[in-house]
Amino acid sequence: MPYPFLQGISIVESSAFVPAPLAGLALAQFGADVIRIDAIGGGIDYRRAPRMNANGRSLFWTSLNAGKRSMAIDFRKPEARELIQELVCQTGNLLTNRAAPWLKYCTLSERRPDLISCVIEGNPDGSSVMECTLNSATGFPLLARDNLQARPVNSQLPAWDVITAYQAAFAFVGAINRRIVSGEGALIKLAMSDVAFSTMSHLGLLTEADVLGRDRAPVGNNIYGAFGRDFETADGQRLMVAAITSGQWSSLVACCDLELQIAQVEAQLGLDFSDEMQRYEGRVAIVGLLEPWFRSRSFAVVAERLDQYQVSWGKYTSAKQLLDNDSRVGINNPLFEILETAGVGRHISAGIAARFDGVDRAPGSAAPLLGTHTDEVLHEILGLSGIEIARLHDSGIIAGPDADPCS
Repeated sequence: MPYPFLQGISIVESSAFVPAPLAGLALAQFGADVIRIDAIGGGIDYRRAPRMNANGRSLFWTSLNAGKRSMAIDFRKPEARELIQELVCQTGNLLTNRAAPWLKYCTLSERRPDLISCVIEGNPDGSSVMECTLNSATGFPLLARDNLQARPVNSQLPAWDVITAYQAAFAFVGAINRRIVSGEGALIKLAMSDVAFSTMSHLGLLTEADVLGRDRAPVGNNIYGAFGRDFETADGQRLMVAAITSGQWSSLVACCDLELQIAQVEAQLGLDFSDEMQRYEGRVAIVGLLEPWFRSRSFAVVAERLDQYQVSWGKYTSAKQLLDNDSRVGINNPLFEILETAGVGRHISAGIAARFDGVDRAPGSAAPLLGTHTDEVLHEILGLSGIEIARLHDSGIIAGPDADPCS
């Protein structure tokens, strides 16, 4: 469900995988006309799992490309490349993670001086990197271990892909604003590794390593610098409890009737658990007191008690359990709507998470079949006639939705 803030802005997206498509999705959800250009039959990410079935549509691709227009074109042919160049110059906006020499800013900006081109890279030198290989360099998989001898623990959240995507969208909007003010174009280069390492700096991790000259010890499921851990109830349910603020800590201790025992542990260890870092230092002893409390009670009893004392907690759930049981996810939340996607059927879909008072969201649209808007875009933006468009079809330079392998 898009907002109207970028209406009138058309952006050509030539991309694959997560960062650039997700950035394009965000821009589309703010109202931009995002034109995704793919190879005829689909690019390297078009059949990526999860899929409806062995030969079905990719739920990955259709989720990332909802609300965009789709063009199918044969990148290998010079005339196809010329068409894409002309589209970029006419719209004045390009979002890509492809290192195609014919899409270089220095070439295209000669024809469109106020061109905005956002190029998402792996490393600043233009070399490639993947989410998993980049994350291994950040130290986070080492921090997620329970101890120094354990193997690194990878996250299933592609954090650097996602953060890069939203930084790219933010940078693009900033460049659009500058063009409105000064008429200047922009070449934006955004490297995933720069995003990852700058984030580490902003969170103090690099400063810690630099100033203190040491690596942070593994924390497992603990919250670093405060108290927080996962616990298991008598009926095998698992939940996460956080006590970062003094109020959260007091609520947790009172909830579990552990005031006396906590005071005794503080005296034994010489720690003051009113200080969050000292709670972290004493986490093993604290967990030793809390674990029996959770294990001796059913989840229902624990949940009722935690809520009664306003403890900060959350249950570990799967995506299916979240969809079935969490009131925050569903059509009662205006973030979500039901879409009908070709080859997928009816499904829930989210718009942009930001909420603007007094501004209505427009109904969203599903991801199209490849090439659904090829003719429409060429006519509307480049002014090609029906005869010219038919010739391009006959030459195999462009294709419509009938060429989609999932149609």
